[in-house]
Amino acid sequence: MRGDLGPLDPPREDPATLFDLYRGSCATELLVAASTHLRLFDKLRDGAKSPEALRGELGLSERAAVVLFTALRAMGMLRADSRGRLEPTAIAREHLVPGGEFSLAGYLGLSADSPGVAAMAERLRTNRPSGVPETEKAAYMFREGMESAMDEEESARSLTLALAGRARCVAPTFAERATLDGVHTLLDVGGGSGLYAIACLRRHAGLRAIVWDRGEVLKVAAEMARRYGVEDRCELLAGDMFADPVPRAEAVLLSNVLHDWDVPECRTLVLRLAAALPEGGRLIIHDAYLNDALDGPLAIALYSAALFSITEGRAYSAAEYRGWLSEAGLVSGEIVPTMVHCGTLIGVKNDGD
Repeated sequence: MRGDLGPLDPPREDPATLFDLYRGSCATELLVAASTHLRLFDKLRDGAKSPEALRGELGLSERAAVVLFTALRAMGMLRADSRGRLEPTAIAREHLVPGGEFSLAGYLGLSADSPGVAAMAERLRTNRPSGVPETEKAAYMFREGMESAMDEEESARSLTLALAGRARCVAPTFAERATLDGVHTLLDVGGGSGLYAIACLRRHAGLRAIVWDRGEVLKVAAEMARRYGVEDRCELLAGDMFADPVPRAEAVLLSNVLHDWDVPECRTLVLRLAAALPEGGRLIIHDAYLNDALDGPLAIALYSAALFSITEGRAYSAAEYRGWLSEAGLVSGEIVPTMVHCGTLIGVKNDGD
């Protein structure tokens, strides 16, 4: 069924609250895993420690440590002193250090063996989803030589449509606020359902778009393009964003893509895409952002924990994204908010002046 020729309408209500409630279980899992399985607060009993030293004592990877420490700082359980060392806040020192007169460590420990907490503790220790063998298909991830659920028709369709629920809410606002003047072709990398590109096409009559993703995923994008009447301006290109030649476009969109990957892959992808841009071209990052100090906000810290549980990535700060953009020779501006805690950060390729 085709829609009218006007832009897609956004929802009347920002569904951010629903996402916050949905991810709220991560707060319990992280707090209990930290206090009981990892005994983090016990390790800080005698004084503050640098994040690197604490990470070493806990036996955590850098990614796991950032997810955990950011969340605990956002919860108000950890703070950084003037030297950047981590220490318990007043409430954590009184109530989470084992053995104290008012300690609630034992009370929290009642949930230590619950499936969610045990799984989170295992993820933190191993830096990958609990109980998932190396050979098992990964839900959202794909790379050369790795099986992915996104390469099987049924699972690819189910996951793509599930993620399209958020995209349908956010894409109209993204399209309204995106800076696409002078852009003839938009490349939507890892575009999934294609809804972000489709919303831009519906708003900009002279625009064409390329949605670049796995072949099975693009079957959903094809349905969406037909539904919203833009199939004549929307090219669907199957490929591997890490290996295949990058299609030419004046603007490249990464909407909720980089947070699926760890830092090395993020840097690699940003460098690849930036190198393919023409002078003056734009790399558009649309995502949710941690504070630059990695101390919150809580909603994004818990989102980061959710990402940590099902992908190889986490949430990143604007400073981290700007660092990768700068490394790629792009000049970034300010974040423009959209919906569901997301915002747009654009890097522009220097013109050499």
